[in-house]
Amino acid sequence: MAKRSFLERISDLTKITHRAAFSSVDKHISNLNFETRFSNMVTSRYTCRSFSDRKVNPAKIQKILEIAHIAPSAHDRQPIHVWAVTSDEALARIREVHKSYDAPAVFIVGANLSEAWVRSYDNKSSADTDAAVVTLHMVLEASDLGLGVVWISDFDPAKLADKFPETAGYEVTGLLAVGQPDEEAAPYELHHDPKPFEEFCTVL
Repeated sequence: MAKRSFLERISDLTKITHRAAFSSVDKHISNLNFETRFSNMVTSRYTCRSFSDRKVNPAKIQKILEIAHIAPSAHDRQPIHVWAVTSDEALARIREVHKSYDAPAVFIVGANLSEAWVRSYDNKSSADTDAAVVTLHMVLEASDLGLGVVWISDFDPAKLADKFPETAGYEVTGLLAVGQPDEEAAPYELHHDPKPFEEFCTVL
């Protein structure tokens, strides 16, 4: 029998080690603590309705927009547009539509209905879902950057369209007020009172 090279023997040892590791992978997984940076962030974040007047770093605004840009959409139609309201002039206009809790930055999220995918069975448009996915990406990225966020749906669309002609051709689905939480910022009581888990989900 030919003498095996050192590299061949090392290769066999590596394979044996891998087999041993994978043979107990379920046991290792069951013992893991699945708390991650992401899970810690989503469990600690809350809807912020009280902001300091400090401007948001433009680099953070850019990062939030970049994360929104790569959000998925139905059939990759990408029917969403986002407007970042950060200048004093634009903030004054948005506050005529909604007070936006005096946040130093507000994102306007709009969907172009003609570009959104439509389900053939019942003509259900994906526009609202696509917009919600983009908005949630922004919420999570802003939270990860240490910013407070509130997602606003209670606004007059006609008034917003009047104050922001830039949004023509889009159905504005929401506003996202972002900034540094001030000292009075705190979650609402119901934030800590979710419905019972067994009422929320069903495993089939």
